[in-house]
Amino acid sequence: MDSDLDALSRDELIAELIKLRNAVRAHRDSTEHELCWHHPALWNLLPEQSLVSPVVPEWPVFLRGCIRYRESLNAQLPGAPRSHEEFGEGSANPPKPG
Repeated sequence: MDSDLDALSRDELIAELIKLRNAVRAHRDSTEHELCWHHPALWNLLPEQSLVSPVVPEWPVFLRGCIRYRESLNAQLPGAPRSHEEFGEGSANPPKPG
C-alpha cells in the first residue's frame, strides 16, 4: 500500500513526514465546534483516493453520538477550558470544501 515511499529520496521522505505532521497538528489543534467536522482534507494527504462515502447516522442516532463524544471530552479533559460560543460565532466555522 505504501510502495510509493520506496521511490522517494531521503529529502522527499522528510518533506512528506513534515507535511503529514503539520496536518496531524492542524487536526489536533482543532477546537470548539471545529471538533465536529468531517475532515477530507486530512484524508486526501494519503496517496490513494477512496471512493467510499461515510455512512451518516440518522439524526437521533447521530445526536446521541455527539452527546457521547462530548461526555468523553468531560472524562478525558476535565480541566479543559469551556466555551459558551454558539456555532457560527467567532472563528469556529466549518472547513472549506476541497
